[in-house]
Amino acid sequence: MERIPILRMGRLLLVTIQVDMHDRLAMALQDDLTSRIVSDGAKGVLIDISALDVVDSFIGRMISNTASMARVLDAQTVVVGMQPAVAITLVELGLTLQGVKTALNVERGIKLLETEPK
Repeated sequence: MERIPILRMGRLLLVTIQVDMHDRLAMALQDDLTSRIVSDGAKGVLIDISALDVVDSFIGRMISNTASMARVLDAQTVVVGMQPAVAITLVELGLTLQGVKTALNVERGIKLLETEPK
């Protein structure tokens, strides 16, 4: 089964989703990411979705749930690179992505995480 790479950048983890997400891949990413938060002692997670043109309700919930799990594990989550069509779809689906901060790009996402109270 394919996996989405998780890169370590100091105390942050960077996930760049560059493939169409299907349910099994999303669940594997959630498991891999939570494991890496613990093993690396990460304090922040950046999820780059700039390559995603479409999201469905499952993927939206997966992002929200992953952010909630990260919070329980003492890490903040920032989603970066959201396309306008993705934002529109999430709003139309009624998904607020509670607890998930957003930024236009990775650079802004890193700054956002660096200014978060520890």
